Amino acid sequence: MAAKYQLRSISLPTRSHPTTARVEEELSRLQSWESTTSSALTSDSICRSLCGLEELYDCVDDLLQMASTQQLLSQHQQEKCMDELLDGSVKLLDICGITRDFMLQVKEHVFSLQSALRRRKGDSSIETSIANYTSFSKKMKKDAKKLISQLKQADNMIASQPLEQDQHLVAVIRVLRQVCAKNMSIFQSLLVFLAVSVSKSNKWSLVSKLMHKGVVACESQADINGHELDGVDSALSSLCKSAEVEKIRIASLESGLERVFRRLIKTRASLLNIISQ
Repeated sequence: MAAKYQLRSISLPTRSHPTTARVEEELSRLQSWESTTSSALTSDSICRSLCGLEELYDCVDDLLQMASTQQLLSQHQQEKCMDELLDGSVKLLDICGITRDFMLQVKEHVFSLQSALRRRKGDSSIETSIANYTSFSKKMKKDAKKLISQLKQADNMIASQPLEQDQHLVAVIRVLRQVCAKNMSIFQSLLVFLAVSVSKSNKWSLVSKLMHKGVVACESQADINGHELDGVDSALSSLCKSAEVEKIRIASLESGLERVFRRLIKTRASLLNIISQ
């Protein structure tokens, strides 16, 4: 699935301005790191990207707290570019909020699986939990595709909007657009990773099929083939480990996304305060 979604490369502005230099440096650092990492999406690489995004928004906050930036944006608060920035901030908050809900649901399903696996013998809840998770993963995969499509559309709209002629304004708006585009790119990567991750349930489906045959429920019966039971035991043990790893990965991603979410709220609040002056 990951191959279907080609994330747009972000070209940094050729013209700089003293007020935007730090944001541009952080953007360049984040992009350089991403270019040296493997093309395969992993939870570790996405966590690092979220940390980089967090640091990037710290720089954006410093930019928006500058008196010169506030005066400049306040003077041009009626321009379309300001509406674009505000619309972009809402879109990012919406996507971030939906993605947080996705991860919460993944965590709940994994917890349900863990609980069922711990009870294990004579308990059909494993089958039920696996079936629920499989159904959820299919739905989430479709929803993730829709969100990725929305992000791409929003990204294209940002890239197509012309800039004003004031060079200071051009520098500030351009760098804020670049930050928004980078955020969208990382969110796309996160959604692709989540969709691919939850859809990898082959082992769980196998165990569910074996249990459907009554293998686990009848473990005490002498006519059950020993190696078949060993296979189920091995699969269940593997599932327990997989569920624990998945829970740790989701917790790390959830923590990183929560920090980015708080910074998105802070950035939007700063923009709203500026245009209300």
